[in-house]
Amino acid sequence: MKPIRKTDFPVEEIRRFLEPGPVVLVSSAHKAERNIMTMGWHTVMEFAPALVGCVIASGNHSFELIRRSRQCVINVPTFDLAPVVAKIGNCSGVDTDKFAAFKLTAAAASEVKAPLIAECHASLECKLHDGRLIDRYNFFVFEVVKAHAPRAPKYPKTIHYRGDGQFMVSGRSISLRRYFRPGML
Repeated sequence: MKPIRKTDFPVEEIRRFLEPGPVVLVSSAHKAERNIMTMGWHTVMEFAPALVGCVIASGNHSFELIRRSRQCVINVPTFDLAPVVAKIGNCSGVDTDKFAAFKLTAAAASEVKAPLIAECHASLECKLHDGRLIDRYNFFVFEVVKAHAPRAPKYPKTIHYRGDGQFMVSGRSISLRRYFRPGML
C-alpha cells in the first residue's frame, strides 16, 4: 500500500467520511398527529438489547412528537425511494401530511403507536430507552422492540447521505469473515 497525501480539509464537511449508515425515514405519532422525517445520522449502540442512538434536531416537527410519545419507527428505504426520501427531508410536517403528499402507506405497528411505512424495506419499532441526552444534545437512545423485514434481498440497495445534496447507493458486498473474530467490531 502506498501512503495517501493529504491536505487540510474543512471540518464542517467531514460527514462525507463518517456517515456510512443508510438514510432512514422516521415515522412518529402523538395524539392525533403523525409525521415522517428523513434522518441520516444514527448508530447501533448495542446488540442485545438492540439499542439505536440518533440525533433529532429540536426544530424538526418530529422532535416533539417523538419526545412526547417516547417512541417511533425507523424505516429503511431502498434506492427506488430516493427522490421521495429527499423530498420528505425538504418539507415540514407542520403543514404537510407526508403520507398523503408522497403516497406512502401507513401500516399499523404492533408495539408502538407510530406507523410503519409499508413501502420501506425494513421497519424497526422503537421505544425510548434513555432520554438523558435529549435536552443537552437532542440525542435519543431507542430500544428496537420489534423488527419487520423481508427475507430477501438480504442486503438491499440503500441510500447514504454524503452531505451537500450528494448521496451514494450501497454497492457490492465483500466477505472478510476469514479475518473476523467475534467481538472485533
